[in-house]
Amino acid sequence: MIRYLPYVFKNLWRHRARTLLTVSGAAVAIFVFAVVSSLQEGLDQLTASQQADRRLIVFQANRFCPSTSKLPEDYAHQIQKMPGVKDAAPVKVFMNNCRASLDVVVFHGLPADKLRVARDLQLLSGNWADFESRRDGAIVGRAIAARRGLQVGQRFSIAAATVTVVGICSSAVPADENFIFTHLEFLQRIPGLNSVGTATQIEVLLNDDAQLSQVATAIDEKFRAGTVGTNTRPLGVFQLSVLGDLIELIGLLRYLALACVALVLALVGTTTLMAVQDRVREFAVLQTLGFSGPLIFRLVLSESVILSMAGGAAGLLIATTLLKTGNLAIGTEGVLVPFLATTNLIVTGLGVSLIAGLVAGLSPAWTAACAEIVPGLRG
Repeated sequence: MIRYLPYVFKNLWRHRARTLLTVSGAAVAIFVFAVVSSLQEGLDQLTASQQADRRLIVFQANRFCPSTSKLPEDYAHQIQKMPGVKDAAPVKVFMNNCRASLDVVVFHGLPADKLRVARDLQLLSGNWADFESRRDGAIVGRAIAARRGLQVGQRFSIAAATVTVVGICSSAVPADENFIFTHLEFLQRIPGLNSVGTATQIEVLLNDDAQLSQVATAIDEKFRAGTVGTNTRPLGVFQLSVLGDLIELIGLLRYLALACVALVLALVGTTTLMAVQDRVREFAVLQTLGFSGPLIFRLVLSESVILSMAGGAAGLLIATTLLKTGNLAIGTEGVLVPFLATTNLIVTGLGVSLIAGLVAGLSPAWTAACAEIVPGLRG
């Protein structure tokens, strides 16, 4: 079959305008499919990392947006003394937008001695000493640093928060690369927030033998009669509840991805069928020269697959380049879902293109292979 590839490519190039338009249309469809799938990849990876995490999030009861949750900072010290608790850190969350948005900037303020324990961060530039010594110092995730063009030594402002970037970090959890980490006291003293002595949430790290549900219940019981009631949930449950509406939106976008696959089928199938109808006499001549029906079937099917794969590869290349350089993430209520261009995404996109090309080419290839010689020559 390989020796017939020059013939296949020659036939595709014979109607170059039609071929290029089909490849372009398939590329656009696969591009949209890849972008939608990258958001699902980000959600799946976030969910997987949450399920393996042994952390609890203590939030103010009956509060939703982080800007409305105010827990006494002292709760962290009390929780840390409870059985099964390895560490507890008060976290102040500050953001520029609490609603769903592609341009959410989220600050996480923690005590300097707690940040390196609470989060698995690796500095790519800068150093921890500068962060610990500067009240307005900030460690910036590399995704938001790339998106906002931030560098070490640069001052950065969002609303009333102005920080100095003292380090760029990476993390095994992609979502953490979209956060800006600062000192807890710095965020507490932002003008207008009036939040000195309070935290948005308490992050609780448990011992290996501790039961998440039991410790969560014990924490809520402890503060039930306190000044501020709490709602304690595992990290995964907490973030998935916050992302509820966003998850439904992502679910609806899957239908858009399926529609894109259907578009590839329609484009490639139509183009291949037109090519077969234009070459009725040519196929009859090939049969008189000894080309069998199965061979003609494979030749036509190859044209369909090449069209689909070329469009798919182009769309995936554009999508992965955009996702890698754009470092996009969508967030709501301080929880971010990154768009991830993973190897699995690329393999899935190529697989979809291959299957679409095969399915789209079956009917035209069968038509060409079953054509009779005499009517074809007359045509």
